[in-house]
Amino acid sequence: MPTPRKRDQSAPAPVGPSGTDTNHLVGSEPRAQTGTFLTTAQGVRLPDTDHSLKAGSRGPTLLEDFHLREKITHFDHERIPERVVHARGAAAHGVFESYGTAASVTKAGFLGKRGTKTPVFTRFSTVLGSRGSADTVRDTRGFAVKFYTEEGTFDLVGNNMPVFFIQDGIKFPDIIHAGKPHPDREIPQAQSAHDTFWDFVSLHTEATHHTFWNMSDRGIPRSYRTMEGFGVHTFRLVNVKGETALVKFHWKPVAGVHSMVWEEAQIAAGCDPDFHRRDMADGIEAGAPLEYELGLQIMPDDGTDTYEGIDLLDPTKIVPEELVPVQLVGKLTLDRNPTNYFAETEQVAFHTGNLVPGIEVTNDPLMQARLFSYLDTQLTRLGGPNFTQLPINRPHCPVNDMLRDGMHQSAVHTGLAPYHPNSIDGDEPHPATEREGGYVQVPRVIEGRVQRAQPASFDDHFSQAAMFYRSLSPIEQAHIAEAFSFELGKVYEQGIKERQLQVLANVDADLCEQVAAALGLPAPEGNPPTDVTLSPALSQVVAEPGPVKGRQIGIIADAGSDLAGVAKLAKAAEGMGIIPLVIAPVGGVLKAGRRSVIVNRAYATARSIEFDCVIIASGTAPDPRQVVLLQEAFRHCKALAAWGDGGAVLKGAKIPVKGPGLVIGEDVDKSFTAELTTALGLHRAWDRVKTGAGVVPTSAG
Repeated sequence: MPTPRKRDQSAPAPVGPSGTDTNHLVGSEPRAQTGTFLTTAQGVRLPDTDHSLKAGSRGPTLLEDFHLREKITHFDHERIPERVVHARGAAAHGVFESYGTAASVTKAGFLGKRGTKTPVFTRFSTVLGSRGSADTVRDTRGFAVKFYTEEGTFDLVGNNMPVFFIQDGIKFPDIIHAGKPHPDREIPQAQSAHDTFWDFVSLHTEATHHTFWNMSDRGIPRSYRTMEGFGVHTFRLVNVKGETALVKFHWKPVAGVHSMVWEEAQIAAGCDPDFHRRDMADGIEAGAPLEYELGLQIMPDDGTDTYEGIDLLDPTKIVPEELVPVQLVGKLTLDRNPTNYFAETEQVAFHTGNLVPGIEVTNDPLMQARLFSYLDTQLTRLGGPNFTQLPINRPHCPVNDMLRDGMHQSAVHTGLAPYHPNSIDGDEPHPATEREGGYVQVPRVIEGRVQRAQPASFDDHFSQAAMFYRSLSPIEQAHIAEAFSFELGKVYEQGIKERQLQVLANVDADLCEQVAAALGLPAPEGNPPTDVTLSPALSQVVAEPGPVKGRQIGIIADAGSDLAGVAKLAKAAEGMGIIPLVIAPVGGVLKAGRRSVIVNRAYATARSIEFDCVIIASGTAPDPRQVVLLQEAFRHCKALAAWGDGGAVLKGAKIPVKGPGLVIGEDVDKSFTAELTTALGLHRAWDRVKTGAGVVPTSAG
């Protein structure tokens, strides 16, 4: 008879590093400090941490000062290698709740029963910039979600764009080398506006579709809460009957999809490099969580890996939502900020191969390379193979593997037989059958000649770029033309500019002519697609106002303002989940009789980038320091409002009091608040550009 199974502690357990019980320690928590006294890493209490141990007050420092040596040594090794890509990131905890609508296509438990809740950790990031770069640069954003399911950890490692620059993962080092700063001077930082990037994408025209997304407003999102997410690749789902379907994952932000304008993004990068992470953290703290719905585009798995002529294994192609509607299957709510950036946001390790039963990969050649890369990169960055034992990476389910030892091993394993089968530890751990929850891939036939090649269906590099561009509104198309003009205007090599113009000529002749004119070059002849079916879902411009929860407004006031109106407006805004900030000449408190209002921003610290709308309170005195803020907001097509004689401040800043996105009222009444909310819900008053009442800044300015 086999001996009883011995407990395996590869999963987290409330024990110390030596395996001893720590429950006797008051408030013990493996993720935090214990006790109130300052100690060494060995737990020895310290009487002093400000002075080195010396031979006399003016004498030499003694080598026996173990506290000095430990403190300096640890400090010298605090940094770990930053991520090769997606180094700049911010994250939040939350929960995913299933709608129960995906049970027919997948047996994945967290997508099954309606109301099933799964804890998650989500990290947003830029791709090219280093860890200390700015948030609002023009770039693709990472949108990675770690689901701590009862069946194991599932990572949906996506981006805010549904396509990628390359079709095969073997080119990934090349596109990143091209996009990163030049190796001789390490500049430019977090930018694609340089020679090597445009050299690569103009030579590898498969990058064209993604490049158009990058040059669009999608490349400069307003915030993480107004950013779509995509799984990029096609996945295979399996239901309880063993039936399969091919799907694409989508994250739909409840707040709508909105972006900055280019000048605004540039100002934000200088005035507040932490703009996006601050917006997320402050919003969560203010009670405005980030919310998204998870959707699926579901297509038949008929063995062709194609749908309506679209190759589903090509990561540079999308399936238009008009062709395959997105079916919503659950809601993600991010409502808790990390406790410690390094321990959680920096050390979290995502992996496209972290799958659960019911979700499988496909033969997408970019996806296949990611299955190796995401696991491999953690070995150097996190110092060995045991990174899954870090608190943020630990599964929220029983773990009983046969992985042992290695750098930074923190589990104290018991038992004698970490192999299978065995007759010593009761033949445990033992494999699970499919019925017992084992991950069993659906059987499928794989055949073909060994070769380095790609299918002919991968060769169309321009039709979907044309579909994307022509599906956008005129203002969005103008922004793309300005972005190409700016980026190529930063390129020194004439041949690269000319080659990229040829690429544009093969997408859209009018766009090519606009960019060529901005560069002072002739527009080449091309062969753009003529039979293109548009996809209105690709445009961000909406006709109806969207949600305003999480938006931020600035109320300009001073000691002579209608403070009762300021308080009334702030209260109404907070009731709708809007964050009101009072802007005044100086900080502190504004007082008028018994009425007082806390100042959140002084003129010296406020810029328009913070606010989705700027409002002038009645009674506010004109001040030259208001002008830059108001003119920027107007130029960026943001809503502007005033009540009472506050309109005089707008006129003083040479801003008209009538026109798109301008709300003028006599008082803070229901009508004024409703009109203001509508303007805020439209995100920007793009009609201001059409009527000539304002000018959206060009990419060159």
